[in-house]
Amino acid sequence: MVSMRSSVSEPQYGAARVRGFTLIELMITVAIVAILAAIAYPSYTNYIVRSNRSAAQGYMLELSSLQQRYLLDARTYAADLATLNSSVPSHVSSNYTVTTPLKTGTTLPGFTITATPIGSQLARDTACGTLTIDEAGTKTASGSGGVAGCW
Repeated sequence: MVSMRSSVSEPQYGAARVRGFTLIELMITVAIVAILAAIAYPSYTNYIVRSNRSAAQGYMLELSSLQQRYLLDARTYAADLATLNSSVPSHVSSNYTVTTPLKTGTTLPGFTITATPIGSQLARDTACGTLTIDEAGTKTASGSGGVAGCW
């Protein structure tokens, strides 16, 4: 005996379910991402400020070394960066103005290297502000962070 089956198939439950995200699940995910971004962004900007300050400090120490070498050769300190055959690197000059004035009015020769923050570095790095180093290696910072926190 041959059984006759109809050409209409019976519905199969659970086999062809459409899957996706609900609006609530999506909003929870967006909220979590927003909270993480709110925590991470200030840390990131703080890292950038410290990195820029560190680059300026490294260049200032390099200039101090160049000044000491120049003193051995010329018996005086160089009056400017051109005399030292140096120019401020772009990653420093975009955030700091670096000057190397000679000390005047003293019997002994001397210099002070000053890095003054500009632009966004000025607005964000209020704790350290202007950094200086002199011929004796004395380091100062004009902000409230103190020398220990800034150098």
